[in-house]
Parts: sequence; C-alpha cells; structure tokens
Amino acid sequence: MGELKEECGVFGFFDPAGGQAAGSIYYGLTALQHRGQESCGMAVTDTEGPAGNFFVRKDLGLVSEVFREKELRARKGNLGIGHVRYSTTGASTAENAQPLVLSYIKGTLALAHNGNLLNTEELKWELIKNGAIFHTTTDSEVIAFYIARERVHTASVEEAVLRTAPLLKGAYALVIMSPRKLIGMRDPFGLKPLCLGKRGDAYILASESCALTAVDAEFIRDIEPGELVTISADGIRSDRSMQTGRPAHCIFEYIYFARLDSTLDGVSIYDARIAAGRSLAREYPAEADLVTGVPESGLPAAKGYSLESGIPFGPAFYKNSYIGRTFIKPTQEERESGVHMKLSVLNAAVRGKRIVLVDDSIVRGTTMARLIRMLKGAGAKEVHVRISSPPFRHPCYFGTDVPSYGELIANHYTEKELAELLGADSLGYMKIGALSDMVEGLPVCTGCFDRRYPVEVPEKKA
Repeated sequence: MGELKEECGVFGFFDPAGGQAAGSIYYGLTALQHRGQESCGMAVTDTEGPAGNFFVRKDLGLVSEVFREKELRARKGNLGIGHVRYSTTGASTAENAQPLVLSYIKGTLALAHNGNLLNTEELKWELIKNGAIFHTTTDSEVIAFYIARERVHTASVEEAVLRTAPLLKGAYALVIMSPRKLIGMRDPFGLKPLCLGKRGDAYILASESCALTAVDAEFIRDIEPGELVTISADGIRSDRSMQTGRPAHCIFEYIYFARLDSTLDGVSIYDARIAAGRSLAREYPAEADLVTGVPESGLPAAKGYSLESGIPFGPAFYKNSYIGRTFIKPTQEERESGVHMKLSVLNAAVRGKRIVLVDDSIVRGTTMARLIRMLKGAGAKEVHVRISSPPFRHPCYFGTDVPSYGELIANHYTEKELAELLGADSLGYMKIGALSDMVEGLPVCTGCFDRRYPVEVPEKKA
C-alpha cells in the first residue's frame, strides 16, 4: 500500500535422478508471484539429452496466465530456472521478460536476475564497442553477456561467473543454467535474498523460503552474501572467494517485500513485522479503541501494535483480491480510483471509534490520505497513523522502485505537517534505531532512509 514496486523473484531446480523441473518451477514461481506481476518465464532442459536443447517460455502476465498445465506436463527436463518480474530497469515488455537465454561459442546459457546494477551503462558501452548487439534494455542481459564472454577463456561456467562478479557494482541474486549445471550467486552485500532447499535428490534455489515450501522441499540454508554455489550431477560445491564480510541486507524485505511465511537470513518475516508494531506502540502510544492495518502489508505490524498496547486488533477494510495493485496504475487518477475499488471500509467496525491505522510506508501520501478520508467518512472519530518504517527520504539504487527525491513526501513536510495534510489526528514513524531489533541485529542497508548506502551511489540521482 506504500506505492512501492516490488523486486523480482528467481527459482532454480535440478534433480540428477531425473525428476520433472517444469512443474516445480511453476509452483515455485507461483509462491513468488508477490515479487513480480508484470512478466514471468522459465527455461528447462534435460541433462541426459542433447546439450543446449532448452525449452523457453516467457511472456507478460501472471504465472497462471503465461503457463498451461498441458504444456508443462509434456515438457521433459530435470534442470531449469524461472523468474517473475517487476521492471526496475528496462521497460515492461515481453522482450525484457526473463530468463534470458544466450547461444554462444561455448553452447547455451540461461540467466535469471533479481536486483539492479549501478554501472550498467558503463559495462554495456564496453560491450557495444566490441560489437555486442542487445535485444533487451535490462541490466540482466549485460550480466549474461559478460559471463558468456568470460566463459570463452575459462574452464567452467562457474569460473566465468566468478570472473564477471567483480565487475558488477550493485545488487544481484542470480540463478544460471548451463546444459549440465545449476548455479546460484548472491552479491557480496547480500542485498538480494537467495536460499537453498532440497527435495529427495533435487536441489532448489529460490528468492524466498516460501517457494521451497510450495514444492515440498526442505530449507537447507541461505546462500551467503558473496557466495557462489554450483549444483551438478556430482553434487553441490560452494565458492566464497567474493565475500567481503560487510553484509547489508535490504531492510525492506523485512518491512514489506518478502512473504509473511518466509524466513530470510535467519529472521522470520512474521516475527520481524510483529516486532516493528510493538516498537511503534512503545514509541507512539495512542488513546484508541481499535488497531487495524492496511491490507495486507500493514496487518502484522498492526497485530504487534495491539499486542504491545493492549488495544484490540481487528479489520477495518474489506479487500477485493481481484483488483490489481494500485502502484502499477500509470496515472495518479487511476491509482486513486484503484484504491477505492480494491478496499472498502467496514462501517460497523469503525463507526464512533478512535482508530490506530498501521501501514508499512508512506511514499507519495495519496493512498494514505484517501484511506483516512474513507475511515472518517464511515464515522471514525479519530485516525492515528503509525508507519512500520522510517520516512522515505532517498531513492533506492538496488532494485526497489522508490520514486525520485522530489516525489518522496517526507522530504517536504515535518511529521506534524504531514499528519495535517493527510487528515490524520497523529502520525508516527518507526525509528531508524529500532530497525536493528526488528531484524535481530542482522546488518541491513538503510540508504533509502538515511542515505547510508553500502556502496557509493550516483550523486545526480539522490
């Protein structure tokens, strides 16, 4: 509800015993659908068949719209990767859907990427000068080209990935498929999540543990920041030569992006959001009759606020699950009408009551202002807004579609002024200092709040 676009989701599957990859990838991507609703795709091969014989299916739309059961059942193959996408670089077009598949002198390579690079243009220009022709506008294609180029001079795909990684400045979680191997790699800061699971003889790589659960796989561990894993018929190998010992996990995975039933880097998403709500209740108490959350993102923190404050927790909105998300509407007018179509107030639940309304963020403020008007129009006496993140003040450079500095409403008003502008009776944001407790001391990137990015970012975009 904070009007943020989510990131992408990646999934990889390899069963040396010959299991079917396509169906598992379908269910894994469905579990990751919250991370990207613009496009999706998969690439599948049979390690016992001809090398480089890849089945590729990708298009705009949801997982259930792009893939057909009959097609997947007929698709033979025990190795594959998949992707769900929101565009953070590159337009939302079918050409930019992933996985990307390259045929080059050493064979065939497929790649799926979650994240965003800071030095894409520099890397791309170097390739163009040497004759490369690009078919997409994504930074993912740049990564794939560099891996293919390095592969010509290396003994293995994983070595080519390791030689490419030092060139990449920014955030990435990669799943890569060669005709006989599945490879996963995470950027040295661990900005983007990636975990490892197992089901029988099969190994699975996924952006979140909820995707492992969806395919009945056991969670083994998170891929470490800067770690590369190679999965083949010989088993699993790990390379940690890219590690720096300076992790900076994306804080918004815990505040908003990740699914509630996931665990990322040892931290339960549900527990983190309950802790955020408890922190808000301690920092910003309110005299109120009901604590409620903006569906779905604000509900766990609202529950935490209720547990800490003792104020009853309950629903104030009905959510129509068949309406698309408001932040993907192209104009402000469409965004606002989308909010009204998606959420309606439960009048009997709020009439005559003082409400604490909890959400994960305020970006432009238009959605929150409309919700407050809806609550007061339904008879709420007071609406006290509590936000389970600090104020957004700076753009994100690593794959979260945060608007420009000028569009972030927290840069233009004090909390008191913003409360008045929104029509709220009070407003309280999560303290930056409370974030560490929320994620149990896990090192996190807080650049969108305080401009403390883990790497130097372009001055002009801040």
